Amino acid sequence: MNIGQASKASGVSAKMIRYYEQTGLIPAADRKPSGYRDYSDTDAYMLRFIRRARDLGFSIAEISDLLGLWRDETRQSAEVKRMAQVHIEGLEKKIKGLQDMARTLTVLVNACHGDDRPHCPILQSLETDAKDEDRTIKPRRGAVARLVQ
Repeated sequence: MNIGQASKASGVSAKMIRYYEQTGLIPAADRKPSGYRDYSDTDAYMLRFIRRARDLGFSIAEISDLLGLWRDETRQSAEVKRMAQVHIEGLEKKIKGLQDMARTLTVLVNACHGDDRPHCPILQSLETDAKDEDRTIKPRRGAVARLVQ
């Protein structure tokens, strides 16, 4: 099958298939006499494996390791399980980080009046590295004071 057919069969774009070949994640496809790539059903199956691993958030390096284990008939499932557990720990750490960001933004949004005044605790927070700073509205640092006439 050509690259378009392999793409359709696997759910991996032709561009990504070429990238995976360039990086060595998958072996280079055989070539037809015309020079076009010629993929086998096994190649499409391997590309589906890669797509599913990417959908689960595995990195290219991790997928390379998983492919190595998949091809190794003498592997022990304990190694695959260990890799998956390490990946879960990384995902949970990312989730916690995203939840922390959402909580911080929620506090900032709740502190912002969202009116026509220029003072904004969201922008004030972005100006500083302080994590527990006062979120009350105050004049922006470095702002030029307006003269009241």
